[in-house]
Amino acid sequence: MYNFDFARPGSIDEAATALQGEEAQALGGGQTLIPTMKQRLAAPATLVSLTGIPEMQGVCLDDDGRVCIGGATPHAVVEAEAAAHFPALAALAGRIGDPAVRNRGTIGGSLANNDPSACYPAAVLGTGATIKTNTRDIAADDFFEGMFTTALHEGEIITEVRFPVPEAANYQKFVQPASRFALVGVFVAKYADGVRVAVTGASEDGVFRWSEAEAALSADFSADAIADLSVPADDMISDLHGSGAYRAHLVGVMTRRAVSAAT
Repeated sequence: MYNFDFARPGSIDEAATALQGEEAQALGGGQTLIPTMKQRLAAPATLVSLTGIPEMQGVCLDDDGRVCIGGATPHAVVEAEAAAHFPALAALAGRIGDPAVRNRGTIGGSLANNDPSACYPAAVLGTGATIKTNTRDIAADDFFEGMFTTALHEGEIITEVRFPVPEAANYQKFVQPASRFALVGVFVAKYADGVRVAVTGASEDGVFRWSEAEAALSADFSADAIADLSVPADDMISDLHGSGAYRAHLVGVMTRRAVSAAT
């Protein structure tokens, strides 16, 4: 490592001010940033920790019945505290990484990083959640802009994520055993006005909605309704863990499993 300054503000306003400093970088659980710094791929002059801000911690319900999760809430806390209100989301959180990762990594850090194989982006896009920052609210459909790219501005902080609770939901994850990331992960959520399907781990553009499956499942929420559907393999990730065609096949398999589990 190398020398850097460390700030641990106690409020969102203090954190926003600290992030205005030259070469300052927000720090959540550090599960991506710290290894990146160790490899000299990033060299912020100041790390601004968000884990000491009480208003960015924990899980609650708002007046509209949405599950609201503070941006600095660790995955293990989401697993424990969201289980009664949104079991599918809690189960997703409980399968991220290993116990060490789940006790350090945060939902806000995961979303800000937007790894193409991360689990939370599928839940956020699959539910049409709202990402609340220190300056504005961002709809899930407007937040993800491609691999490792989001709509966040420089110095903007994810303070909370608000999930509308679906009538039925499930997340199916085909695990890459070395990293515990999703080789392919699919989040399916059924609402009164239709079904949303979000896929992570598969596309070179990061998390995406499978609109063809959404239309079919909105008409008939059953695995049989999408038995003959498939996604094109052209834009799928192809690497030593699986070809693009393999990932495209897994998208269909995982979606059908998610629908069956949700029903």
